[in-house]
Amino acid sequence: MAAPTTDDARRRRWESTTGWILTTAALLFLTAYAWPIIDPDLATPWPTVLAWVTVAAWAWFAIDYVARLWLSDHRSRFVRSHPFDLAVIVLPLLRPLRLLRLVTLLSALNRHAGSSLRGRVAVYVVGGTALLMFVAALAVLDAERGRPEGNIDTFGDALWWSFATVTTVGYGDRFPVTTQGRAVAAGLMLTGIALLGVITATFASWLVERVQEVGEESEAVTRRDLQALSAEVAQLRAALTRESAAPGTAAEAPAPGARAVPPADAGSPARDRSP
Repeated sequence: MAAPTTDDARRRRWESTTGWILTTAALLFLTAYAWPIIDPDLATPWPTVLAWVTVAAWAWFAIDYVARLWLSDHRSRFVRSHPFDLAVIVLPLLRPLRLLRLVTLLSALNRHAGSSLRGRVAVYVVGGTALLMFVAALAVLDAERGRPEGNIDTFGDALWWSFATVTTVGYGDRFPVTTQGRAVAAGLMLTGIALLGVITATFASWLVERVQEVGEESEAVTRRDLQALSAEVAQLRAALTRESAAPGTAAEAPAPGARAVPPADAGSPARDRSP
């Protein structure tokens, strides 16, 4: 394998060094986006402060993207492999499109998820599901609040709608009526199905792994028992072989049906048995 180029090493070093800054900026952006929606009656100057926080976070997203692009060895490949990062940079700060910038938060979480597959799955399933439901509730509330024919007017209503939609239950008591709200609902339905599939597959994989571990432990115990029994049989066989090979250690057994003759007394003369 070829050694990484200097530009690739510099880009990875930049990402490793500034990852926590990107995560902080994404969380600040999420806070600045959510607060005015949850509490539309904010007192001055908080709406202006939150707007500037949004702009500052977007500026850092842009700086981070440009720096990573500049430090990349293959810049066209970098652009093709990071479409969401480019989207949140080039789209203007329009009210209907602000939600798309929250995709950068997932990128920041992914950067800190570690290189292991298990870590990435855990971050995406748990963090992604919670973030998706929260952001979808904010987006639909931002779109539906104050509409004459709307029925989602509080954050509680929006969060309940998000739960019902992401689980594909769809009670129908809360539903969007605007074009923007329906677009958010369509995206939440599609991603909800995908997340449910990931959760089911992850649980099934964990269950199969646990069953396999129990089976392997049982097989290991059986192998240890068999090895112990084999060792004992080998020891007994070796002991019997030694005893049978030793001279004069065992008396000869009489033949079946033969009468045992007592040995003559060698130390006394033979008695005369005649009358």
